[in-house]
Amino acid sequence: MGDLEERINAWHDQIANMTPENLEARRDVELVIAKLDDGQLRVAEVAPSGEVIVHDWVKKAIMLLFRLHGLEKSEAGPFEYLDKLELKYDYERRGVRVVPGASARRGSFLSPGVILMPSFVNIGAWVGPGTMVDTWATVGSCAQIGANVHLAGGVGIGGRRGMAIRPRRRRQRQKPRPRPWRRVAVRRPKRRRRRYEPNMRRGAPPEARLPLDTRK
Repeated sequence: MGDLEERINAWHDQIANMTPENLEARRDVELVIAKLDDGQLRVAEVAPSGEVIVHDWVKKAIMLLFRLHGLEKSEAGPFEYLDKLELKYDYERRGVRVVPGASARRGSFLSPGVILMPSFVNIGAWVGPGTMVDTWATVGSCAQIGANVHLAGGVGIGGRRGMAIRPRRRRQRQKPRPRPWRRVAVRRPKRRRRRYEPNMRRGAPPEARLPLDTRK
């Protein structure tokens, strides 16, 4: 990939001058997109050490594709599209289940066993085997989704940064930190109630209002 990578970097330096008439640049970019579509290339991958490695030159090829392609009309059943990029096809050979209403752009890779509910997978994305992209979920450009992942309905995974998403690991429960002080409840002595005559009422003479034990 050394020569192809160097050519893509050189074409990207001239991206402002790129047009669909530049056939040499278009040939190199189409080669990268074809390798992305078949899973031979990835925008990002996880090394055995756990480090995420991002291939910037592959992202540059995707950005060049938008410059080198004009708007083209395409149809899928009763639907009509006008876009610069093609849609993915041949799902049966790839072993991917696609529900009506789902679409993926060419240049994204879907592993065998992937299920697409009505959703969208953008170019440069990589979806691992056994993953389900649920209803109205979106996999952004260059997003990397691991194996056996369930993207819940309405989830949007951002792209262009080559982030790798793997199933969550349970966090170990941390021990509570000791507090520097402790609140202690203090019991106050109960007040002794004084006994009054049961027939006392308002307006009684002052002597009658005194407690029995203090009365003369």
